[in-house]
Amino acid sequence: MIQNPICVALDTPDVARAAELARDLKPHVGYAKLGMEFFYANGPEGYETVAKEGLPIFLDLKLHDIPNTVAAGLRSLMRLEPRPAIINVHATGGADMLRAAAEAVDGRSLLIAVTILTSLSDADIHQAGFAVDRSGRDHAAALAKLARAAGLAGVVCSPQDVREVKAATTRDFLTVVPGIRPADAEVQDQKRIATPRAALDDGADILVIGRPITGAADPAQAARAIAATLMRQEADR
Repeated sequence: MIQNPICVALDTPDVARAAELARDLKPHVGYAKLGMEFFYANGPEGYETVAKEGLPIFLDLKLHDIPNTVAAGLRSLMRLEPRPAIINVHATGGADMLRAAAEAVDGRSLLIAVTILTSLSDADIHQAGFAVDRSGRDHAAALAKLARAAGLAGVVCSPQDVREVKAATTRDFLTVVPGIRPADAEVQDQKRIATPRAALDDGADILVIGRPITGAADPAQAARAIAATLMRQEADR
């Protein structure tokens, strides 16, 4: 069971800043996400500096290559100390790649697959070559089914796709959901978004929230406010 569904996206290449945020936000969030911007700049040493602050890490590198290459990359990442709580690949790498990834991780981290990016509209995915007679939601659900069949623990999907993903898989199939914006936050580069409460109501398990927290004048207070809202609204249900 997820105790605190908030995963703060530490979208900075600055190791000291990321570690400070992880330390300050640890009492108020459940996970911290480190992505390409951070890992490519700082590598395993930078990762371990932040991870040692004690927040479980979602290492968001979205591996996507031939099965052998992805498996080898994941085996290398499993040597990180401490290991990531969550790590991901792209579902569009296909069934063989997903199975190879699952075998490489071997349950040591939760392995999830990216379905359709929250920055993409239906028009965008059709332009990229996805079937025009299917919506982004349909594609996300199909990719989630593929990931589950390959032995993965869950997927990354947009707030608008959570219901379809849960319906296509199982309730315990993990949904990690970016594109979360409090009602008063700017949309910025996301196209498919939802408020934290709406995403949870639709079945999201983990909410990835970045700039509304890290860009706030007081990130800890911003995280506390979001968490408090979720708890109050849950108590009112």
